[in-house]
Amino acid sequence: MQEVFFVIGDNDTVLWSDASSSPVYLPDSRARWEAIWSRRAELIEIAHSHPVGPLGFSREDETTMRALVSAMGRPIVFSVVAPSGMVRRVVSTDPTDTSADEIEKNEPWWTGLLRLASGMDTLGGSPKRTPKAKTRAPRRPRASTRGEDSSKEK
Repeated sequence: MQEVFFVIGDNDTVLWSDASSSPVYLPDSRARWEAIWSRRAELIEIAHSHPVGPLGFSREDETTMRALVSAMGRPIVFSVVAPSGMVRRVVSTDPTDTSADEIEKNEPWWTGLLRLASGMDTLGGSPKRTPKAKTRAPRRPRASTRGEDSSKEK
C-alpha cells in the first residue's frame, strides 16, 4: 500500500500523479510542487489517498492546503480518498474560513484508479465501488462571499 497523489483538472481529468512508498506518509517532493505550479491554471482539485485511513485530513494536510491556497490566491478543492469513502473540502483564501468537509456520495471516476494505485482495491473493485452510469458536472470551488476578487491572477 502507498499514498497516491492526483492533480485534477476540468471534467475530472487527471493532470498529474505521483506516489510514496508509504501507506501513511507522502513526503515532500520538488517534482510535485513544480507539477502543481505548472498546472495551476488548469488545477481544479488536489486529491490524495489515505489507504489505511482515516477518512479525513491530517494536520499536515491542513497546513499544506493553506499554503497552496495562499500561493494560488484562489479557492481550491481538496480531497482524501480512503477505503471507506471520499471526503472533500473547498478551502478559500480567507484564513479564518472554516469550510466543512463533505462526504462525497457520488465519487468521480478517478477514485477507483486512486484506490487501485494505492493498493486499496484490485482491478475488479468492490461491489460498493461499481461505477454509476449517470454523469455529473465537475465540481468547482465557489467564489468567496467575503469580498475577495476571484478574477485576480497571481
